Amino acid sequence: MNGGFILRQFFDISLPITEEMVIYPGKPEPSIKRYASIPKNNVNESILTLGSHTGTHVESRLHLRNGREGVADLPLDHFYGKCRVFDLTLVENGICRQDLEKFEVSPEEIVLLKTRNSTLGYVKFLENYVHLKMDAAEYLVNAGIKTLGFDYLSVKKPEGDDEVRELLINNTTLFLGLNLAGIHEGEYTFIGLPLRIDTDGTPARVILVKE
Repeated sequence: MNGGFILRQFFDISLPITEEMVIYPGKPEPSIKRYASIPKNNVNESILTLGSHTGTHVESRLHLRNGREGVADLPLDHFYGKCRVFDLTLVENGICRQDLEKFEVSPEEIVLLKTRNSTLGYVKFLENYVHLKMDAAEYLVNAGIKTLGFDYLSVKKPEGDDEVRELLINNTTLFLGLNLAGIHEGEYTFIGLPLRIDTDGTPARVILVKE
């Protein structure tokens, strides 16, 4: 509090969408093409082409199974609320249950996992990115968290552990592609707003607020 006003800090933890951005291997590359330009036209307007799981994005059950709920069916209260950032930057490979138990996770909590992925950044695709192991995913789901945010383009082990992703998507709202570099461990307010597109996934703008 300063002179009756609450001081807040805002942190944008979403990735900028550019044609040069890092994408998961095999995903479509983003394209941003200007189709109307000033002064030839009255306005500047562009055509955006990108995959539904590009950059910072949210997943839905439709991603894994036909006939399941899409992004438009995700609970709105999972996009906003108090959250905690867990610093796991010392984990070198896979996050296990033991790494998470010290944080005493509570039901209906929003949890963001900061790993060395954020430290290394999104300069090029990390072949050995830190991921979540099954016992860690089970721990978070059993604790009853409502939203999980992770600092890479996938939460599961490269080329394996599909059941980890399925467990999390079926039981939480999963945000991927967060950039937590410069974000300290602690409590924040989470605001993550996906585009309102009823599909398997969609890009999102995600910010943290620190009071």
